[in-house]
Amino acid sequence: MDRRKFLSTAGLATAGATTLAAPALAQSVREMVIVSTWGRDFPGLGLSAQRLVERINQLSEGRINAEYFAAGERVGAFDVFDDVAGGNSHAYISADYFFTGKHAGHAYFTGVPFGMTSPEWNAWINFGGGMELWDELSAEFGLKKLPCGGTGTQAGGWFNKEIESPEDLKGLKMRIPGLGGNAMSKLGVSTVSLPGGQIYENLVSGAIDATEYVGPYNDYFLKLYEAAKYYYVSGMHEPGGGNSFGLNKSWWEGLSGWEQSVISAACQEENALGVQEVVARNSEYLSKMVNEHGVQLREFNEDVWEAFGDAAIEVHEETLDHSPLAAKIGEAYMAALREIGGGRAKAEIAFSRQRNRVLDIG
Repeated sequence: MDRRKFLSTAGLATAGATTLAAPALAQSVREMVIVSTWGRDFPGLGLSAQRLVERINQLSEGRINAEYFAAGERVGAFDVFDDVAGGNSHAYISADYFFTGKHAGHAYFTGVPFGMTSPEWNAWINFGGGMELWDELSAEFGLKKLPCGGTGTQAGGWFNKEIESPEDLKGLKMRIPGLGGNAMSKLGVSTVSLPGGQIYENLVSGAIDATEYVGPYNDYFLKLYEAAKYYYVSGMHEPGGGNSFGLNKSWWEGLSGWEQSVISAACQEENALGVQEVVARNSEYLSKMVNEHGVQLREFNEDVWEAFGDAAIEVHEETLDHSPLAAKIGEAYMAALREIGGGRAKAEIAFSRQRNRVLDIG
């Protein structure tokens, strides 16, 4: 065969193959729309969500094209649940205690007053039966959930007056969602649930008297130090737990095993990174608020903690009464808390207490 003719023919064949392959490749790309409760580029929660979406795209090498919409860009911050359950978007990134109005059991998958810390909660989810209960609850709403980050133990919040007794809480208007908000209501607090982007303006205007959000790292960038004077550094309402990656269940089940594995791996990675970032940054930004902005740190006294405890127990009992499934989840959660939390108290927490005493830390 003439060499020139062969090369020319081969070139045409290659070109034809390329032309035919391109549409096939395009068809193999899985489009994914992700909505979020968090603001775009917001340090902490917002950047964690964006990092997760980027990681899905990276791990899939472009075979999943995940597009991210921050709060308000496609739907409102608290509309993400319905948007995904209804199939308008494929997944959301949020905290499931915002959706206790749908079912009280959602609270156990974000934060519970006097409940599990983040390491304890993740142990329960992954190795203690928590994931199976989350699946059972989520399936009632056509959803599938994966843990995708967390905030660690949250701060008690921002107040414009010192809280020296339970009576000082009565009549306050405070932004605090979830079961923590229910507990505060028992103590005479008028509670509201606001997305992060609306907290500052409401606190400055006096529409609310107090707020909690997350902790020093996240709170610093909301500039809450400009709106309130006293910062209570430890709270009862969210000792730990996780952020939720909620997927439309029908869409999730239509994915290949490989696609599910990519999304799961990205969520697992961010589930670890999100908490690690908060732990790494909190001390730095707490110092900034104190040294550069004159924030006054406070701790609730034992009388207030006791009142918190009484209220939290009452709320927990009411939550169990919501439905058989809420009782099933709540009882399993508390059993795991006693086992996992009790074990950690005997080992890690006892060590931390003595380490900090010996080295004069904190």
